[in-house]
Formats: sequence, structure tokens, C-alpha cells
Amino acid sequence: MDIRVIKSRRQYRRYLKEVDRLLPLDPDPRTPEGARLELLVVVIEAYEKEYFNFRKPDPVDAILFRMEQQGLKQKDIAEFVGGRNRASEILSRKRPLTLPMIRALHEKLGISTELLVREPAAEYRVSRKSAKAKR
Repeated sequence: MDIRVIKSRRQYRRYLKEVDRLLPLDPDPRTPEGARLELLVVVIEAYEKEYFNFRKPDPVDAILFRMEQQGLKQKDIAEFVGGRNRASEILSRKRPLTLPMIRALHEKLGISTELLVREPAAEYRVSRKSAKAKR
């Protein structure tokens, strides 16, 4: 199989099958199979980047995902964000993350700071009571 820039779904699937065949062999990068695998991965990544637009999760989704992965509950992250009430407000998107919270979540849960500093997918909700109180 001659490796070229991917121009069709069929070609993409064929390359994926070839990667699936080569990966378990774990070829040395200096061998022809290793070079082939490396090239296939580069070509496949370029195709996916162009045709599959994956959005990064917003900060709350990233936190919830990591909590699910590690079997954590809201009370488990409370110490990182300033207490149970804060944790509740953050996870319900009523309060944005602060810099110290971002640092703590990054250090304790291993969540990328790039994800934690992103704007949330939905704006933080402000209740009418708190909006009136600010006036």
C-alpha cells in the first residue's frame, strides 16, 4: 500500500485498518514497519483534524468527567474549591472558577489548565435575587 494524503472515507478506513494491524506489533521506529506506522498516524491525524471537528469540553464538563473517571463525588472536590457550597455552585455553573481553584484542580485531579481556563459552554446563571441585590 502506497501511503498518500487521504482523500476519501474509504481510504481513511483502509489506513485505520493498517494501523490496527501494525500497532500490536509495536515496531521500532527505525524499521520500515515503524516508519510506515508513524507516517500513517500523521496522515490520519491530518485527515481527522480537517474533517472531524471535536470540541474541547468546557471547564465544568472536564471536572465532571474526571470525577466520574476517578469515582469522586462533589464532597471530594470541595476541599480544592473552598467548600461544599462552592463545589455545588461551580458544578451547577452558578460560579466561575478562580485562579486558585484552577491551580488546585490541575494539581489534584490532573485536569489540563488549558481546559480549566476556557470559557464555559453556557453562561453562568445569575439568579434574579442576586442580580437585584447587586443593584
